[in-house]
Amino acid sequence: MRYTQSDPDVRLMLRVKDDDAGAFEELVRRYQARLVRLMQHLAPKSDLAEDLAQETFMRVYRARHSYTPGAKFSTWLFTIAGNVARNSKRTVSRRHETSEVDAPRNPDESSDAPFLSVSAVDNSGLMPTRQVEGDERAAIVRSAVASLNERQRMALILSRFENMSYVEIAETMDLTTKAVKSLLSRARVSLKDALTPYIESGQLGGSIDPATSLPSIAAESNTSADSGEEHHE
Repeated sequence: MRYTQSDPDVRLMLRVKDDDAGAFEELVRRYQARLVRLMQHLAPKSDLAEDLAQETFMRVYRARHSYTPGAKFSTWLFTIAGNVARNSKRTVSRRHETSEVDAPRNPDESSDAPFLSVSAVDNSGLMPTRQVEGDERAAIVRSAVASLNERQRMALILSRFENMSYVEIAETMDLTTKAVKSLLSRARVSLKDALTPYIESGQLGGSIDPATSLPSIAAESNTSADSGEEHHE
């Protein structure tokens, strides 16, 4: 099959299917950091990221005997990760119904959710005329990304930080490529709206690119996509 020939991680997973523990350890080594970073953006609470990454690997292992290489391994893995993140969000939401005190903020419950970038700056005590740098700058952009609704955020992360093509994102999210393009377009508009006040005030020092403003993600993300598929900004 095509993916068996072109994707070394698919070949590793096929070894896992045959109960090769070493192959599974190698997949965990290759993807653990990337999964944790993904979960930091998708999980209802960022401190759940490592636990949810481990749960994703557990699901991969439990599903090993039924695995069929119908897509790139990363596409299959991130599909599972998205399901784990959504399940976690539903669990947290149920807890929210019984405990307002312990409930986390879920800014992505709707596309009209307020942008967290406002509170990020307000809570930091920044003066309007001060230009932020380093961690503060990244925190503002992270808050803006967090304010996107779940599907927009997932599409953006897979596109900019995992360098997935439209086709790969569509496969991962069970959408059409047209829907993916629409999601990414709306995500860019939302980010621009969220960050414009800080750009205009001089706090972010001019135009801003979310990918370069999230160095802990962008610097270590996968840098290639299938050469035969459409790629994009």
